[in-house]
Amino acid sequence: MRSHKIVHISTVPKVTVIIPVYNREKYVAESIDSILAQSFTNFELLLINDGSADGSVEIMRSYTDPRVRLVGHERNLGIPKTRNKGIQLARGEYIAMLDSDDTALPSRLATQVAFLDGHKDYVLIGSWAPAIDEKGQTLRKGKKFFVSPGEMQSWLLFHCTPAQSSIMARTTILQEYRYREQYVLSEDFDLLVRLARKNRLGKLPEPLVHRRAHTGNITREKAQLAKEKDLEIVSAQLTELDMTFTITDLERHWLFAKRSLAPDREYLAGAEAWLPRLQEANHRVLRYPERPFAWVLGELWFKVCRRAVPDIGWTVWKRFWQSPLSKGASASLRRKLFLSAAKPLGLREARESAHP
Repeated sequence: MRSHKIVHISTVPKVTVIIPVYNREKYVAESIDSILAQSFTNFELLLINDGSADGSVEIMRSYTDPRVRLVGHERNLGIPKTRNKGIQLARGEYIAMLDSDDTALPSRLATQVAFLDGHKDYVLIGSWAPAIDEKGQTLRKGKKFFVSPGEMQSWLLFHCTPAQSSIMARTTILQEYRYREQYVLSEDFDLLVRLARKNRLGKLPEPLVHRRAHTGNITREKAQLAKEKDLEIVSAQLTELDMTFTITDLERHWLFAKRSLAPDREYLAGAEAWLPRLQEANHRVLRYPERPFAWVLGELWFKVCRRAVPDIGWTVWKRFWQSPLSKGASASLRRKLFLSAAKPLGLREARESAHP
């Protein structure tokens, strides 16, 4: 039997942490332990077995901490239904998500609870979530910044952010919106897009969660289905912008936020035309806040040009500066320089004073 230091908890916990589990005997104990080791202790940990056929259930049953609740179903129902069951059963004011192969840093709950307690206008807060390998080694590092609601909404036109495992949200809002169960994959992407239309979402600059990259994450078939669902979600947003587009446009758009992006001359030319079209369309319909939208488009234009250098050469920077998108890139850089300078100086709410 696994045991941890006994803590006194309120009848109604402040936070419900939901970990859905399906055949994760290799990692689930590490995920559970990372929650039981939190500096913030007023939580319940809701483990939901989604029909596991390996030793996951035995591992979950071995925990004697009174904050742990184990529920589930005998057959695999899939992640959206399993998460919705957790949302339905949650007793906390806030819900924190964590996947069964990921881990939370000790300050995760305390940091996010403090933010939501202090920012009543936000319904959800995420964090940066660096990837780790099967042995727990960090794969990528880098300087991160606060992502404002306007930026979050704008980035969601291109990819899902923040990572599912990093989000904490108000229970009432998740019980209202829930995951749409027709999205067997990309259900988090769909949820965040719907939430961001009418609510404030943010992303803290601290890394509070580690996402594990391993061979069991996703099969080739699942990767293709996830792409199809992503394209469906993106396509719906482009339609809301009153954009006309081809399959080629949609595929190129989907690639903008991918780490694998290696643009050639054709892709660069397409991006040079497509990104301003997005900005012009948004100016007409105001689907996204204009200033943060310009920052995001500028960052993407910078990324495309930087990654095109090996194929095209340094002349690509002339095209970068000739494009009106460079203004958004410069404004985004100035904002990040401000945030970098403000944080060490201890300027209160510096992360939020630099954006609308």
